[in-house]
Amino acid sequence: MADTDLAVKQRTSGHQDVSVLASSDLFRHVSADKAAFYRAIMAVFAAAKRQYRLQLRPEEVLAEADWPSAPPSREEVAAALSQLTEWGNLESQPDMARKQTLADFYRAHNIYRLSRGGEAVEVGLDAFARNLSHRAQLQTVALEDIDSRLQALRQLVDAAASIHDIDVAKTNEVLRDLVRVFEDMTANAQAFMAGVARSLELRQADATALVAYKRRLIEYLDRFVSDLIRRSDSIARMLRELSERIDPVLALVVERDSRDAAPGDGEDRTAEVQRRQAEWRERWKGLCGWFLSQGNELPQAELLRSRARAAIPQLLAAIAAVNEQRSGRSDRSADFRVLAQWFAACGSDGEAHRLSRAAFALNPARHFSLDVAADEDIPASTSWLDAPPLTINPRLREYGEAAPRGPLARIRDRSRERELMARQLADESRQVEAARKRLATAHPTRLSELGELDPHAFALFLNLLGEALAAQDGPDKPVERQTGDGLLHLRLEPLAADSFAQIRTTAGAFTGRDHLLTISPMRMTR
Repeated sequence: MADTDLAVKQRTSGHQDVSVLASSDLFRHVSADKAAFYRAIMAVFAAAKRQYRLQLRPEEVLAEADWPSAPPSREEVAAALSQLTEWGNLESQPDMARKQTLADFYRAHNIYRLSRGGEAVEVGLDAFARNLSHRAQLQTVALEDIDSRLQALRQLVDAAASIHDIDVAKTNEVLRDLVRVFEDMTANAQAFMAGVARSLELRQADATALVAYKRRLIEYLDRFVSDLIRRSDSIARMLRELSERIDPVLALVVERDSRDAAPGDGEDRTAEVQRRQAEWRERWKGLCGWFLSQGNELPQAELLRSRARAAIPQLLAAIAAVNEQRSGRSDRSADFRVLAQWFAACGSDGEAHRLSRAAFALNPARHFSLDVAADEDIPASTSWLDAPPLTINPRLREYGEAAPRGPLARIRDRSRERELMARQLADESRQVEAARKRLATAHPTRLSELGELDPHAFALFLNLLGEALAAQDGPDKPVERQTGDGLLHLRLEPLAADSFAQIRTTAGAFTGRDHLLTISPMRMTR
């Protein structure tokens, strides 16, 4: 019995080796001498698969293929089809519909179709080509989709009287859509930010293209950053609410998915359920890590926003480099040519020596030594070989600093300082939010009617007033604009020239011409 099992295992292992070799043959047509010829044939079969055509004759392949050069003969197409069949990309069978005479039975008339391996190769090559040509993008639509999916998930959880009354099918659908949108957004964001620097480098050669690209990129980044700021708070708030109740929801979703799981070889169903639950928890943790801070680490959305803003200085540096090239900035070789002309214009060797010392900083030597008395001065005419040496620490010569003496300093625990800073930031955020609610009423208000403002509200008022006045065409013209952070929309309309407004603060009184101010929070469009 043991010998039989060993023989079966050997035969199985041999079959797997043959399968691996056969799988490698499926890609041989890509690197063959006539690769373009073979790819044109496989493209016809891939198109036929999309058109639900099951089989093709050589004549149909000859007529429909987009040949890289002159159309081949039928015999060349038939030979290529036979070779692709031998490699496993195609399957063939006799074309019995064309056997009308006895002589036809002795001729090789075959029809061909994609094999299972050939279809897999075509799908893989198509995905490879699409990924290479894919243009990464920062998706503001994905942020809107994530927001709407989280709201739908919260509604499903809130609508259920208990966790067992939740609509598991709809919850599963919402979670799958949420994961799909989130994975697509993160992959595109990573590819986009990695490609911004390469795009800037490629466009530096063409000044016109760089200026046009600058305008499009800044508008693109500004729109994405504004939408990211506007939606991150609501997404983070919903994630905090759902994180407290998400574990039993994920357990129900995993239980539903595991009903259709195929049984394995002695695999425990409980272990499979636990594995799937761990996968869903990991996905949820990754989603929270994008919009919620984890300890001392910033959320990934904040890092992405910083990276997007950092792309603008890179763009400005590229434009500065182009402007320097346009202005004909002199290089070192031009400087040396001008210096050679100055040397040629020197009237004597003394003038040439003075010019050389000034141009190349050939100043007298300065000697330092710890072995010489403090009042003893070594003349500059002393050679380096004759001057007393200065002994220095090898570490100072290698690293620019001497080796520290004594034990290394202990690393200070900054956890209390971090907690204090976190509380201060939270308090400041609450005060700024209260100030925003105090001013952003969406109703027209005269400046003279604002009354007394606390320091945070007054600081916010000054920032908004500065943005509005900077965009105003004239002192008598109304101005309407969106704030730089994308959170508020303001309209400032001047009143009569002799009107007067006074705003009282703890630091004093702010006076000036009265205006009609309307501050509205930006609404999230769907």
